[in-house]
Amino acid sequence: MVEIVIPGFRTLRIQHLVMDYNGTLALDGHLLPGVRLRLDRLAENLHLHVVTADTFGHACDELKAIACEVVILAEEGQAEAKRAHVRKLGSEQVAAIGNGRNDRLMLKEAALGMAVVQGEGAATETCSAADLLLTDILIALDMFLNPKRLIATLRS
Repeated sequence: MVEIVIPGFRTLRIQHLVMDYNGTLALDGHLLPGVRLRLDRLAENLHLHVVTADTFGHACDELKAIACEVVILAEEGQAEAKRAHVRKLGSEQVAAIGNGRNDRLMLKEAALGMAVVQGEGAATETCSAADLLLTDILIALDMFLNPKRLIATLRS
């Protein structure tokens, strides 16, 4: 668990990190450089979940050596399925990271929602649903390795 007291925002007690795959952890179906190392480090303190439509069909192979749960979604109802996964885990214990329109509901549902804008871009609805907008997945993942960064950004 990662506990972070953010004055004027909330106290976060994050046990689960739920992430989209394509556009968030990966580009064109392959993990981005540096992601594997950070996920391995985060798995020491958090339960990792990758919830994805797996557009390119590589998610399970790319993530097989990482301690995470991979959930492959059906074509229909992806946004609702991602939100349901967050709810099942206990929304107040979840941080979520995504970029696509189908990530907007899980970011809004999670105690901490983070949108990343990388090679695929990010849907404006998803950016609006997020607590944080970041330019790189490594920066987003590093927020949990260096939680004072979250305090500096989210306090009021």
